[in-house]
Amino acid sequence: MSSTSHTMQTVQRVIEDALEVSQLKYAHHDGAHGGPPGLVVELPGERKLTTNTVLSIGEHSVRVEAFVCRKPDENHEGVYRFLLRRNRRLYGVAYALDKVGDIYLLGRMSLHSVNAEEIDRVLGQVLEAVDSDFNTLLELGFRSSIQKEWEWRVSRGESLRNLQAFAHLRPTTMPSAQRDQLQAGNPTVDGEED
Repeated sequence: MSSTSHTMQTVQRVIEDALEVSQLKYAHHDGAHGGPPGLVVELPGERKLTTNTVLSIGEHSVRVEAFVCRKPDENHEGVYRFLLRRNRRLYGVAYALDKVGDIYLLGRMSLHSVNAEEIDRVLGQVLEAVDSDFNTLLELGFRSSIQKEWEWRVSRGESLRNLQAFAHLRPTTMPSAQRDQLQAGNPTVDGEED
C-alpha cells in the first residue's frame, strides 16, 4: 500500500470517528464520474431540514460539497450579490454555482489539516450557512413562486404550515375567515394539521 493510500485511509477513519462522535448519519460513496471516493453526511437543520454534504477524499485534500438550492428563477443579480457578500464571512467553504446555476457550498481541507475539530468546524459552518441563508435565498430567487404557492394553497384550503416563514408574501386579498385563522396563528386554512 502506498503512503498516499495509507494517508487517505487514515483521513477517512478520522472523519468517520468524528461523525460518529457527533452522531451524524453518513454513507460511503465510490466517487462520481471518476472522482475520488468519500462520505455523504446528513446535516440536520431547521429551515432546510437536511443538507447532504459530500466529503471526497483525494490524494492531497478533502473536498467539501453541499447542495444548497437549485438555480434561482428570478432576481439573479440579487441572489449572487447576497452570496458574494456572504462568502466574506464563511470559514472553510464558499458559495459557488454548478454549470446549470444550482447553488452549492464548496471547500477544501488539506489531508494534513483533517482532525475531529476541523471536521466539526467545517461541517458546522456548512450547517450554519445553509440554515441561516436558505429562506433568504428562496425569497430572493423564488419570490414569485412562493407568492403563487400562497395563492394556490389559500384558494384550495390547503395547509400553510411550511409557508409560515414567508407569511409577509401571502396574498393581501383573501377571504376574511382564512385571514382570521392566519392572524390567530393557525398554520392551516382548513383547521387540519399536516
